[in-house]
Amino acid sequence: MRILFLSQLIPHPLDAGPKVRSYYVLRHLAAAGHEVTLLAFSRESDTAASVAHLREFCDVHTAPMDRSRWRDAYHAARSLPAGMPFLIARDHVPAMMSKVKELAATGAFDAIHADQLWMAPYALAARAAAGAPPPRLVLDQHNAVFLIPQRLAKSERGPAAGWLLRREAQLLRRYEQETGRRFDEVVWVTAEDRAAVGLPEPPAGPRSRVIPICVDPLGAPALRRAANARRVTFLGGLHWPPNAAGIRWFVRDVWPRVRAAVPDAVLTVIGKSPPSELRRDSRPPGGPSASIEVTGYVDDPAPYLAETAVFIVPLHAGGGMRVKILDAWAWGLPVVSTSVGAEGIDTLSGRDLLLADSPEDFAAAVVRAICEPELAAGLATAGRRKVEERYNWLVEYKAWNDVYTPAFVDIPQAELIP
Repeated sequence: MRILFLSQLIPHPLDAGPKVRSYYVLRHLAAAGHEVTLLAFSRESDTAASVAHLREFCDVHTAPMDRSRWRDAYHAARSLPAGMPFLIARDHVPAMMSKVKELAATGAFDAIHADQLWMAPYALAARAAAGAPPPRLVLDQHNAVFLIPQRLAKSERGPAAGWLLRREAQLLRRYEQETGRRFDEVVWVTAEDRAAVGLPEPPAGPRSRVIPICVDPLGAPALRRAANARRVTFLGGLHWPPNAAGIRWFVRDVWPRVRAAVPDAVLTVIGKSPPSELRRDSRPPGGPSASIEVTGYVDDPAPYLAETAVFIVPLHAGGGMRVKILDAWAWGLPVVSTSVGAEGIDTLSGRDLLLADSPEDFAAAVVRAICEPELAAGLATAGRRKVEERYNWLVEYKAWNDVYTPAFVDIPQAELIP
């Protein structure tokens, strides 16, 4: 099939969960013989090398992402009376809409693939511009998006911010339900997200299936970890509110308990846009060697990971799957996560990671992973095995074949021969 793949970001390098999902779906569709055209938002941090790499297996077009505090304020004010979720309104960019309609109007596509909810309005516009016969519409839902502000609201202390988050959650849930019905197929990364949004079954709703986020665990061996490691590592973009809220909670409520039990432990926080208060917390009176390192974005985190005793996922908000757990398993690291952090992943506490939700339990789990080498080694081995057997894109993404070939399933083989 000829597929127009609409993405909110250029999916390379693989330094964020959404990029990982989009990249391997693109790779699979191209390898399966589909003719894929990628149209993605570009940012200043994107490189020509990333675009060149993607052009090895698909055609690539871009439109600049236009974001600023002024634009965010404008769209926030516009979304209030219009009843439109802010997270959808702020990504309306005229240059992208024009490019979408221009490509779709050529009639060159059999299907439009919207990668994440943010690109759904563009996919619907593409179908309208394409004319007859209308292209098939597929939405890849990385998250039940409304769960993110809904969960953030529970821990928000400011009444105004809490009200805005709850309102955004309500608007997003309605938007997800109404928009999802307009697609021919919606693909979810977890069964929990599919149930949370609650789209109707066909014929009232779209076809629906779950295909988990996957990685390439066989692309590199597990890291050789340093003996007697004392590093506790968090890795994730801190511009994403659930990550920022999670690491704040860990630093405030969990880390003092860990340090009391393991005085030489070091917390390393890797990710772009760390909150200012986190940077202040990294300079305590005891000196930098006594507490927290905040690195910002790091091109290659391998040196930190090789010295890591335990990888933490202290999230209390979010949806979809945390790719950071799959990555940590592939790296051969023991993981401690909250229940929300591990949501949607096939795991069992004590077998392939440790789950804990209260500050006391999370601190105790981190201390165990540092101080009990046999436990840590067992968790790391089981995690590596799990990602190889359950979350390998070369195996699991064959399920995408059923998404993009349903029209041909019932055609006799003889009719496919010219």
